[in-house]
Amino acid sequence: MTQYEVVGIGNAVVDVISHADDTFLAENGIEKGIMQLIERDRAEDLYTAMQDRVQTPGGSVANTVAGAGALGLKTAFIGRVRDDELGQFYAKAMTDIGIDFVNAPVTEGENPTSRCMIFVTPDGERSLNTYLGISTGLTSADVPQAVTEKAKLMFLEGYLFDHGAGKTAFREAARAATAGGGMAGIAISDPFCVERHRDDFLALIKNDLGYVIGNEAEICALWETDDTEAALAKTAEICPLVVCTRSGDGVTLVRGEERVDVPVEKVVPVDATGAGDQFAAGFLYGLATGRDLETCGRMGNICAGEVIRHIGPRPQTDIMALFKAEGLV
Repeated sequence: MTQYEVVGIGNAVVDVISHADDTFLAENGIEKGIMQLIERDRAEDLYTAMQDRVQTPGGSVANTVAGAGALGLKTAFIGRVRDDELGQFYAKAMTDIGIDFVNAPVTEGENPTSRCMIFVTPDGERSLNTYLGISTGLTSADVPQAVTEKAKLMFLEGYLFDHGAGKTAFREAARAATAGGGMAGIAISDPFCVERHRDDFLALIKNDLGYVIGNEAEICALWETDDTEAALAKTAEICPLVVCTRSGDGVTLVRGEERVDVPVEKVVPVDATGAGDQFAAGFLYGLATGRDLETCGRMGNICAGEVIRHIGPRPQTDIMALFKAEGLV
């Protein structure tokens, strides 16, 4: 069986990206700068209203896995798509870039492939409208142990915590990866998701995970506080490695008694979509290849800095060349 350096489990979502101005957002009832969950009819209406569509395979952890794969790591992704036009597009697009897409498109059921309509305004802000479709139906049956137990790094998507079967699948996958000598971690994904499932998040982090990645709001949400430093300290007490991204203020990494604060070059984003996902890709690449914490953070920042300079959530530049230019490889 293949030894994977990074295995991701998450929502398999087709991203459909379009430019829009604030007037368009107001006219279509789109709240700026956040992710909204929408129903199927609303998804179809917004899709029709989009002017200049760019369609890519997405989903937060899937974007991270794609970024890690682009850096040369052996990767796999576990997620559900329907055997429809978008699902077939998604599976082929992932396979075409060298990712082992573990799950065949599902032929049964009514829910179509998940999709996210992303409207990018001139200031680079993105407004996401997500129809989750079939992806949220992930269960343990979709997560083969033959894959998870061969993962050097397992990366889980917090959004799937909204479903009981997803929680169970995560616990089993994390334990299989750990039993196989790997390490499992999670992207917290969203502070509101934490608020809905705080106890389960904390239990998973404490009992089954070796690392956790979140922004300041997400880390604070774990402990119901506005004090980032206090939240970091509490999280570090229950998890061996904590990574907290701070947007333009860089990233903080804590492992035991070791703490590293890595600054970031501040730029006005063309499109902030995927910044956190690609930070995680660079960080995981560093972790998988044995780099120190500062280098892992710098690699993550470089990946995030590249993706916000263009439309779309995945790298369009030779990231390894950027690493070499900074003396990181």
